[in-house]
Amino acid sequence: MTSVPGVDAVILVGGKGTRLRPLTLSAPKPMLPTAGVPFLSHLLSRIRAAGIEHVVLGTSYRAEVFEEHFGDGSAFGLEIDYVVEDEPLDTGGAIRNVAGKLRAEDAVIFNGDILSGADLGALVGAHRAAAADVTLQLQRVADPSRFGSVPTDDNGRVTAFLEKTPNPPTDQVNAGCYVFRRSVIEAIPAGRRVSVERETFPGLLDAGARVQGFVDSSYWLDVGTPEAFVRGSADLVRGVAPTSALPGPAGDQLCLDGAAVAADAAVTGGSTIGACAEVGPGSRVAGSVLFDGARVAEGAVVERSVLGAGTRVGAGTVLRGVVLADGASVGAGCELLDGARVWPGVELPDGSVRFSSDA
Repeated sequence: MTSVPGVDAVILVGGKGTRLRPLTLSAPKPMLPTAGVPFLSHLLSRIRAAGIEHVVLGTSYRAEVFEEHFGDGSAFGLEIDYVVEDEPLDTGGAIRNVAGKLRAEDAVIFNGDILSGADLGALVGAHRAAAADVTLQLQRVADPSRFGSVPTDDNGRVTAFLEKTPNPPTDQVNAGCYVFRRSVIEAIPAGRRVSVERETFPGLLDAGARVQGFVDSSYWLDVGTPEAFVRGSADLVRGVAPTSALPGPAGDQLCLDGAAVAADAAVTGGSTIGACAEVGPGSRVAGSVLFDGARVAEGAVVERSVLGAGTRVGAGTVLRGVVLADGASVGAGCELLDGARVWPGVELPDGSVRFSSDA
């Protein structure tokens, strides 16, 4: 990755992560264990690898958790400042809210729930080469109808911001990463909600500002849903998504300190087995995330699922596309399928829930 000193990084981590509940009842989304470390660690590793040293975290929900873990950033080779958002300000308002902590003339803005392989040096280089006021990372996607699209002209200049439509004119969508001139940030109205998509960016276009697009086709994933969260974690473990924060070699599985996996158990698909977690004899864990202290009994099947800290899965139980919050327990002989979410501390008795009639 090209090095880009002389810019600030801003990470917006104020959201409540409602799409990931009940996991986010115990921790903010960017702090959920992802491939063995808090999700935010992977983004910080990318920022540091790009030569950016000063980071400002825009926090709100459970704001204290971030500073307790990352401190001043020195352990990560960074300088980290924190700004707390007292009331929801939307993306533009949150960016404006951190203006007082910025030092450089340009700032790279990240949404704290995006996993990306974009070359940050190339992104900033394109911004400066175009003398742009704002540059947006634009991702090419197979189905742009699920997003608002962002067309650009032959020189890469953004021409419009379009809402979701069944037949978008381009496959380029807003990837949630921007480079702002500091003066543009300071011009955003302070102290109120401001949407960058609906107010800031269209306003800049109307005013004739230079809004540039940086089109990218590297790895990109919004990890805001349980399905995407487990996929992102697995991609990090397997080395598909780039990171230098992985606490072990890339491969088919990541087992943290004290994890115990039975000799005849199968752990595959980039699964993470948390510290002191247990996977019993004859069980199968594929493409899943087990938090610290989770236990999977003999003969169980866990696929594309998240098991919170201290969870229990009984013998022969099948979980596919399931979320168990911290301390939840699913008894033996149960079957939970796609979309099932079990809240913290809930105990499901043996054989109490099935999605099929198989005995």
